[in-house]
Amino acid sequence: MARVEEHLAELLRLPVDERARAARALLDSLDEDSADAGVEQAQVTELIRRMQALQAGEVKLIDDVEARARVMARLRSVRGQ
Repeated sequence: MARVEEHLAELLRLPVDERARAARALLDSLDEDSADAGVEQAQVTELIRRMQALQAGEVKLIDDVEARARVMARLRSVRGQ
């Protein structure tokens, strides 16, 4: 444990950008062992699919006001209001 404390003390002396890079590397190393890796890949795949659909003209974007109105209308419909 003392070794970890020594490394941590050394890292904390680094400039902010280098500490951020080290923190990201540590967090990423934890994510590699996680079952969430499949989820992340699925998210990337879905994002790519949606971007391709948009570029192909298969879908169109709507603004946040329209999106909210559609969601609220759908909720009212499901709730029977």
